[in-house]
Order: sequence, then structure tokens, then C-alpha cells
Amino acid sequence: MKHVVGLSGGKDSTALALRLAEVEPREYEYICNATGNELPAVAEHIARMEEMLGAPVKIVGAGMTLFELIEQQKMLPNFRSRFCTRILKIEPTIEYFEMLPEGSVLYVGLRADEEERKGLFGEDITIRFPMREWGWGIQDVWNYLGQRGITIPKRTDCTVCPYQRLGEWFDLWKNYPEEYQAGVDIEERHGHTFRSAQRDTWPASLAELAKEFARGRPVRERKTKVEPCRVCSL
Repeated sequence: MKHVVGLSGGKDSTALALRLAEVEPREYEYICNATGNELPAVAEHIARMEEMLGAPVKIVGAGMTLFELIEQQKMLPNFRSRFCTRILKIEPTIEYFEMLPEGSVLYVGLRADEEERKGLFGEDITIRFPMREWGWGIQDVWNYLGQRGITIPKRTDCTVCPYQRLGEWFDLWKNYPEEYQAGVDIEERHGHTFRSAQRDTWPASLAELAKEFARGRPVRERKTKVEPCRVCSL
């Protein structure tokens, strides 16, 4: 029987992994669904977690990067088609559990203050939500991370995630021009965009969006009802 903790590098899974080792000490297996499209800070954070947990974090994926998956599917992920989450994160985790001994448990970082959220891995995997058992909400998570001196990467999802806000696209353009250009190139190759054309008054294509950033158009964030990809931000 294996005790497996899902770790993305986000605040919830980070707090869960560290606290679980304190209150329920046992041999845990840590897994991460990396897509090969994350910013360097995510890999650095995972490496630090390995040191703090005293155990390796195993990459469980589909054997391809996000961009390779896009070429295979011949389309870009968008708000209506989240095949990237399913193929690169959910399905590999389910397949991984099929190889583990019966009764193995997956520990997931859903909090007590997000009751509407449910597990994403089906009924064939035994899942525990320890933070709900502890009654932990968002403030409990931040308090604990502060006590442990943990800094969470600003973002843990893919660099070209269609769920990111305009300000995140701006940060990517400004701070990681090569990653931004890779997004421009793959949009032009497929003739589609990651951003929805009706989402706001800004251009949908990353190439045109970059021109607006370059000319100094102010980026003013507005609240959106669109929920981020939960698996990527846990």
C-alpha cells in the first residue's frame, strides 16, 4: 500500500505535503504532473521541496510536453477544450495508480473553504483531503507557509495557459521573452489563439498582444468569473 501526495508546487499542495509529514509521519511518495511548459521557478521550488521532505518528487506524465501534445492534437487548448489537463495530468495519475498495490491512497490539497470543488481522478482511486479534515482554509495555508518560511512561485501553471489573466501574459512577455515567443510561434503555426477573441478589448493573438504591450498600453486587470485550471494550481 502506497501513500501518494500530489504536488504541483502551488500553495495548497506545498502546505499539505509539509504538514502531512509532521502530523502523520510515514513513508510518502510524492508525484508531480509536469508538462515541460512551466517557468524555471517551479522546478526550483520542487527541488527545494525534495530537500525539505527528504524524498524525491517523481514526475508522472504522459511522456510528452505540452507543445508536443498540441502538435499531436493539431489544436491549441482553450476554455472549451482542456485536453491538456486531462491528457497530461489526470490520465497519467490514474494510470500510475493502476500500477500501485490495492488500497493505495492519493492525498490532494483541497481546502475546507472550497467545498464546491471535488476530486478529479474518478472513483477508482482512494482519495483523502487532509486539509478539509483539519478544517484548513486559505488563511491557514498562508499562515503555515509563513511559519515554515516557504515562498510559493508566482505561477505554477503552463506559460501559455489559456486561463491566465492579461497581467500574467504581460509578465511573461516582459520577463520571459523566449517563452512568450514560443507561444507566438505555435499560434501562428496552428492559425488559432490561446486567448478568446471576445474575452476583453485586447487582441487575442499573442503577436498582436505583444505590440500593445510594447507601445505601453496600460494593463488594467479586471475580475473574471473564469476559474483557473484546478489541477495546475493545487
